[in-house]
Amino acid sequence: MYKDFSGLKVLNGINLTLEGGERHAIIGPNGAGKSTLFNVITGKYAPSKGRILFKGEDITGLSPFKIVRKGLSRSFQIVNLFGNLSVFENIRFAVQAKNHMFFDMIAEIDRMEGISEESQKIIEAVGLKDYINVPASELSYGDQRALEIGISLASKPDLLLLDEPTGGMGSEETRKTIELIARVTQGKTLIIVEHDMEVVFALAQRITVLYYGEILVTDTPEKIRENREVKRVYLGEEDGTATIGR
Repeated sequence: MYKDFSGLKVLNGINLTLEGGERHAIIGPNGAGKSTLFNVITGKYAPSKGRILFKGEDITGLSPFKIVRKGLSRSFQIVNLFGNLSVFENIRFAVQAKNHMFFDMIAEIDRMEGISEESQKIIEAVGLKDYINVPASELSYGDQRALEIGISLASKPDLLLLDEPTGGMGSEETRKTIELIARVTQGKTLIIVEHDMEVVFALAQRITVLYYGEILVTDTPEKIRENREVKRVYLGEEDGTATIGR
């Protein structure tokens, strides 16, 4: 897969395959193409060349809305919530979208009880039961991230993409978010972009390292940890002797 912007090559021959239920991390220095790769997979950008297959189906060029309907959901690097709405209202809005309940609300009113029950289950799953009626803007940063993950889960995705889910967090919030992600992604396929290597090694079963729009290596966390070339390009260590994630 390739993506360029007015001749500037950002992704150059990306070929990546994930197994169902795999937790996969994508790492690399700033400018490596990580966010662009996410945006191409989720339909914000169309690839300049190549195809994207999801569960054997070609989803290349589909709109983000249609891709979500196929079972793929993502969170963003910047928190993206309805700040004036409560935790419950944010989640319910996402569940309603999944159930096509925006165009004929009167005809669907008998289904609202089920929507509310589903919303409450998601809120409990992401640990926000005690904040159900709190406006999203009043949550701590870590709880806002948890709410965003809950919104991503509302579409019942088979593949979840998380972009910097612990960015800007302290150590305690990071620990709680790692536990949350591990819990709510059981049985799902996960792709995570993350700079915090402790988070990466805690969650990922395989890691792909991007470097200037190309895949440098894809391997297990153990192999990545000891890879001299990864240390050189990711940490800037000329001799590749630095330690990653310890």
